[in-house]
Amino acid sequence: MNKTARIARHELVTAFRRPSFLLVAFGIPLLVLLIVGGLALVKRGRVGAASGTGGPRFEPEVEGYIDHSDLIDVIPASVPAGHLLAYTDEEQARQALATGQIAAYYVIPADYVETGELFYVYADSKSLTSDGQEWLMLRALLTNLLGGDDELAQWVWDPIDLEVTNLAPQPEYGADQSTRLLRLLPAVMVILLFATLMINSNLLAESVSSEKANRTIEVLMLSVTPRQMLAGKFAGLGIAALLQTIAWLGAVYIILTAGGPALNLPRGFTFPASLLVWGLIFFLLGFAIYASLMAGVGACASRLKEASQASFLVLSPLMVGYLVGLIAPLAEASREVLPVALSLFPLTAPVVMVMRLVEGSVPAWQLLLSVGLMAATAYLIVRAVAAIFRAQYLLSGQSFSLPRFFGALLGR
Repeated sequence: MNKTARIARHELVTAFRRPSFLLVAFGIPLLVLLIVGGLALVKRGRVGAASGTGGPRFEPEVEGYIDHSDLIDVIPASVPAGHLLAYTDEEQARQALATGQIAAYYVIPADYVETGELFYVYADSKSLTSDGQEWLMLRALLTNLLGGDDELAQWVWDPIDLEVTNLAPQPEYGADQSTRLLRLLPAVMVILLFATLMINSNLLAESVSSEKANRTIEVLMLSVTPRQMLAGKFAGLGIAALLQTIAWLGAVYIILTAGGPALNLPRGFTFPASLLVWGLIFFLLGFAIYASLMAGVGACASRLKEASQASFLVLSPLMVGYLVGLIAPLAEASREVLPVALSLFPLTAPVVMVMRLVEGSVPAWQLLLSVGLMAATAYLIVRAVAAIFRAQYLLSGQSFSLPRFFGALLGR
């Protein structure tokens, strides 16, 4: 056990000493968090437009108006007090603009009701649409055109109070699929799980095959058994892979939970932590399957180049699941026979089942069956690969071949 722990610690430290691993595992999630956080700060600092109910999201600037049409008698309650100031003539309004008392002013012509024309005067440093608060004047005009009835103006401003009932199965996180980001969310989760499985499974094959290539394996075999070596490498790189996945999933959770306003997510959007738990479960089972297979590839390959070429064949089922997981939600076909079948097949389930979980509700029996099949497959593959980790394979200089590899897995 002590030797296994030393190997695990060595693999973990080696992984964390790689700048590429640190960048991919923690640098990318941190960068995305900083970008979304910056967008949120910028958006919070700007003067926002009104919401659908006529209320402002942020504090608007003070503006003035000159009413040549004698239309405005009242300022509606929906307009913040003191933010629309009346002036008797344009000269007075220009002085207020020059001294900074107001940011801009409107000129309402005498024939406004007939023409609908309205003039907006602002300083050179102010953009006409940068603040997005033209709704203040528009709401004031609407209320006065309706005789000062603010309640009626609200109904004209927002005439529809529609309650929608969708009988189709909805995602567990309650998202509004009308937004582009949420339509892409299943594909984002597929990419995340696929990338972490690919990267970290390949690390195990590279670790074994590189030690065979530089003949370090011969020195190690003098002090540890092959199974101790496999267990240590599996544990060390497994911990590194788990930390990377937690960082990526955590970044997604934080962005979708706290970055809603910056990403224009629907009001009331929630992303349940249960999806993160299931994501980690399927990652761990997928890692047990593919990392074990890749360790077997490293044991049977005599050179790093051979291991890289063989990894494509071993990881091909995962790639098929990746492609289906990307295309199915975009084609609205995640409940068709092929995605459902691949979400139950152990070699494609790590990505396809996660896609289905994000896309919508999955029957409990399918979820449990998928986990059970993956766990059984992982157990059988780990046992088979443990049998490959023998001196006859680790010290052999034979070239890699698929018949030899699968024959070793089957104990031939």
